[in-house]
Amino acid sequence: MTRLASGDRAEVLVVGGGIIGLVVAWQAARRGLGVTVLDPAPGGGAAQVAAGMLAPVTELQYGEEPLLRLGMASNARWAAFAAELTEASGGLDTGYRQCGTLAVALDSDDREELRELHAFHRRLGLDSQWLTGREARRLEPMLAPGVRGGLHVTDDHQVDGRRLAAALVRACERAGAVLRRAEAAELLVEGGRAAGVRLADGTALTAGQVVLAAGSRSHLLAGLPPGVLPAIRPVKGQVLRLRVPAAYRPFLSRNVRAVVRGGHIYLVPRADGELVIGATTEEQGHDTTVTAGGVYELLRDAHELVPGITELPLVETGAGLRPGSPDNAPLLGPTALPGLVAATGHYRNGVLLTPVTGDLLAEYLATGDLPELARPFSPHRFTKVPA
Repeated sequence: MTRLASGDRAEVLVVGGGIIGLVVAWQAARRGLGVTVLDPAPGGGAAQVAAGMLAPVTELQYGEEPLLRLGMASNARWAAFAAELTEASGGLDTGYRQCGTLAVALDSDDREELRELHAFHRRLGLDSQWLTGREARRLEPMLAPGVRGGLHVTDDHQVDGRRLAAALVRACERAGAVLRRAEAAELLVEGGRAAGVRLADGTALTAGQVVLAAGSRSHLLAGLPPGVLPAIRPVKGQVLRLRVPAAYRPFLSRNVRAVVRGGHIYLVPRADGELVIGATTEEQGHDTTVTAGGVYELLRDAHELVPGITELPLVETGAGLRPGSPDNAPLLGPTALPGLVAATGHYRNGVLLTPVTGDLLAEYLATGDLPELARPFSPHRFTKVPA
């Protein structure tokens, strides 16, 4: 495996080693490109906190049809992608689990909202099944007796974000990508083109193409010309991890989500007995403090949904930052600055969109052609520069 020495030139330089940066690096390296990833801790970031739901249907909101198409394409790719990644990483399991998702309503108002969502699904030709409260509890006996109805989506699944990140790190290394554990301090621009980055220690690294995949800090990179990238806002999410003792398993058999007091909550049961509860939505800048209020609200709402939750051991709390673009859709592809490519702004869909992001960006980096599926998400939609 060839390692780039300090100052060497890479064909592709990826700024940011979260799951999005890593999947772009891995897929580009598989196509034979020389790739370097810059990140102080590759595999860190939001994936360490994410619950890992793969839920394009139950996550759908009105007006997000283009994002739905992207999410459905990525979801359809996940089974094969997980198998490819496990092989490429030398056997690391991603925790991909085909379990389905149940969205439930706890009162009559929530039931009407869920009914409207079901009608929206039907108009779009999506596969979701309406259930009575009794039918929902038959699927998940631990649900509260007051559940009034639900939507069962058999193709909304899950993956373990932490295992995914670890597998991508290993796959990148095995494919020949260089993981440089350093921080990019400044984008280098020469002749009106992105030419590389300067590290915090002053070292300059040059590249044919620079991929900006630094999540909610993407637009903060020094040297980035004004207007090339919109502000990517950090949206804090607090998450709890509980342990289901062997005697209580299976506590839940599939992902369960609901709206409680106007807030969204979800419970994601892992095959190994972990139960992830998330997530708050807080506009607090880059703060990742776990708060007593956030933990209380999640436990309170989870208890209302699944009363037996309070019998389980609480083993971990955490908070991460979702990278949200102005329209909450990702930025994929070339920017207004030649040589600079965006792979950021995935907001709440980073894990879901991992396979398709890797495919689309690697295709562009290798051929110079942005695939049709990515074009609605071009950064040019914010800069008004023709793609």
